[in-house]
Amino acid sequence: MLDLVHVWVIRQLTLGEFASRQAVLSKAVLMAAKIAVFAYLLNILGHLVLVAFGLLPYPLLPALVVATMLTPPVSFLVAVLAYSVVGLAIYDLGVSRQRFETLSRTDMLSGLMNRRAFLDTFEQARGPVALILLDIDRFKSINDTLGHKAGDDVITRTAKCLTEAPGAGEVIARIGGEEFAVLLRGQQTERALQIAESIRQSVESMGLAVGGRPISVTVSAGVSEGVAERGFSELFSGADRALYLAKASGRNRIVHAKQLVEASLDASFPDDAQRGAGLARLSA
Repeated sequence: MLDLVHVWVIRQLTLGEFASRQAVLSKAVLMAAKIAVFAYLLNILGHLVLVAFGLLPYPLLPALVVATMLTPPVSFLVAVLAYSVVGLAIYDLGVSRQRFETLSRTDMLSGLMNRRAFLDTFEQARGPVALILLDIDRFKSINDTLGHKAGDDVITRTAKCLTEAPGAGEVIARIGGEEFAVLLRGQQTERALQIAESIRQSVESMGLAVGGRPISVTVSAGVSEGVAERGFSELFSGADRALYLAKASGRNRIVHAKQLVEASLDASFPDDAQRGAGLARLSA
C-alpha cells in the first residue's frame, strides 16, 4: 500500500515539459486540486487516529468542520503557487534550450541550416538521395570591389532563391562562405537537375542592386546522386568535382557527376589532395 502511495505521489509531482504558459497554469490547477483532496483526506485520517487513541483535545465534529473549511483552500492555493513558479521556470528553460539548439544549427546570415545541421540531417537519411552543391560565382570580387555589406546581401538573397525554388524541400544549408548545399531524398537525375536549374535561373534573375548600381550574380552547381547508407563522402566528392567542372567551363551552369569522364578529370582537375579540399572544408 505504501509503495502504491509513493508511486502515485511521485507521478503527481513530476511536471515534465510544457508547450505553453497556459499549459503550465492548467497543470498547476489540476495538480493543486489533487493535492488539496489528498491533504484533506490526510487531515481527516489524522483526526480519526487521534480520536482512536483518545488524544484529540477537542470534539471531533467541530474539528472536522474547521479542517473542511481550511485544509482544501489553503493547500490548493499553496500548491497552485508552488507548481506555477516551478512549472514556469521549467517552461522558460525549455524555451531557452530550444532557442539555443536552433541557433546552434542555423547560419545566422542566411537563416539556412549550418554545416553541422546539414551533416546531421544527412546521417538520418535513408535510400536514394541527390546532392546539389552551389557556389556563388566570383564572390570574392564582389566583396573586394563592393564591400562586405554587398557580399552579405548577395548571400541572403541567394539563400532566399534556394528556399523558394520549387521542389528544393527543407534540407538546404550554407556550408561555407559562398557555398550552399541542397539534399534531395529519393530524387532522380532529371528532377535533381531541374531543381538545380531552377535555382540557377532564380539567382541570375534576382536583380540585386548595391548603392543604386545593379550587379550580376550567378551560381555554378554540381549534382551527384547515390544511396545515403554509403556515406556522405562519396556523394560530396562527385558533386564537388562536378561543381569544379562547372566553374572551369565558364560558370553559371549546372554539371552532373555523370558527365565526368576520365579524360576530362585528367585534363581539368587538380590532383586528389586538392580535390579533397572541398570535403575537408565541410567535414572540419
